[in-house]
Amino acid sequence: MGEPVAALASAPGLGGVALIRLSGEGAYAIVDRLAPGLRPRPSERPAGTFAYATLRDAGGGALDDAVLLFYRAPRSYTGEDTVELCVHGGAVVPRRVLEALFGLGARPAGPGEFTRRAFLNGRLDLTQAEAVADLIAAKTPRAERAARANLEGRLAGALGPLYDEALALSAEVEHLLDFDEGELPPDFAAGALARLRALAARAGEVLGTWRRGRLLREGALVVLAGPPNAGKSTLMNLLLGEARAIVSPEPGTTRDAIEEAFSLDGVPVRLTDTAGLREAPGAVEREGVARARGLIARADVVLYLLPAGEALPADVPGGALVLRTKADLAPGRGGISATADPEGARRAAEALLRRALGAQAEAPDAAALATARQHAGLAEARAAFEAAGEALAGGEAGLVPAAGRLRAGAEALGRVLGRVYSEDLLDRVFSSFCVGK
Repeated sequence: MGEPVAALASAPGLGGVALIRLSGEGAYAIVDRLAPGLRPRPSERPAGTFAYATLRDAGGGALDDAVLLFYRAPRSYTGEDTVELCVHGGAVVPRRVLEALFGLGARPAGPGEFTRRAFLNGRLDLTQAEAVADLIAAKTPRAERAARANLEGRLAGALGPLYDEALALSAEVEHLLDFDEGELPPDFAAGALARLRALAARAGEVLGTWRRGRLLREGALVVLAGPPNAGKSTLMNLLLGEARAIVSPEPGTTRDAIEEAFSLDGVPVRLTDTAGLREAPGAVEREGVARARGLIARADVVLYLLPAGEALPADVPGGALVLRTKADLAPGRGGISATADPEGARRAAEALLRRALGAQAEAPDAAALATARQHAGLAEARAAFEAAGEALAGGEAGLVPAAGRLRAGAEALGRVLGRVYSEDLLDRVFSSFCVGK
């Protein structure tokens, strides 16, 4: 912390403009030397201003003409003195400017280091920091809105009061450990038990948002399953609008799973075509069927395709949406026909998926757990609150174990928010960030 770091903050490659971020103690002294002809000097300029300058290397040679944006601690993204340099894009100019910055005393920023500094300087909590990465990775407008809601503090606003209440109750219980048996304040145990149950219930409410948050962040895994030649590959091509999967009347054409992404009403979907489910004659196809069953077990939605007129097999996955296909070959039996009415078949499949996914991805502007880390931490906290309540319900003898469980629950919540953290925790969170953010 403190030493100046620099990195490319825009995407690498061809482009009109590249953005380089420099942040940390001494950032302005470095830019004074990088733009020696600028008057007043960068270090003399107020925050919130910009200037046009020629950047020069150590030998005085011109590197590029750039626009410099000036930020002063603590009113910057990182909470430190920061200068952003808008230079020409491409492979050469940004690299040369970065090399000059490193030669003047900056070091290369690590993955997510700017956001890590923002967290450590109190500009963001850990749920907001994770939302920064989610915002960058968002694949649909709904996913972007969900990430922005957490970046604006919706999840922190839901969990912060829980943490404060758990911490306050923990302090009260710890204080009472010094009392002799029989000296507890009247009705304290009953009141504390009610508060613990309320904490566990409120934690459970937020845990209920996990499915929605995960779907918007990671995308829903939708698996097309069914017997061979049921029309799975044809339907996949219709939903994607391109010939992604091979379609053939020969059974067993699809051996391995094929996954492609598309958006359904703003919900990211990972659409997967799988091998037809049957007693396969060959080893390769048997492996494909085994992989299909594994994907079915992990799927958010299973769309089971079955030709119209065929009996429903006993091994149809529980909760699967059944879609009858090849209606043109079985008139009067209902279903869809991708051959006779491809547009109608696509609309029917989308309607089924929309019903299955739509309610799960509602209210993207509301607070929602977005990462497995957040979910695990909050689940740990709820379990600890429940265990503390069970201990306290047993009377004064349960006060000591209740205090330990309550303390553990508060710490688990603190780790979710970043109120309690270790370097290892921060390394795990920020290692997945891009360099420059």
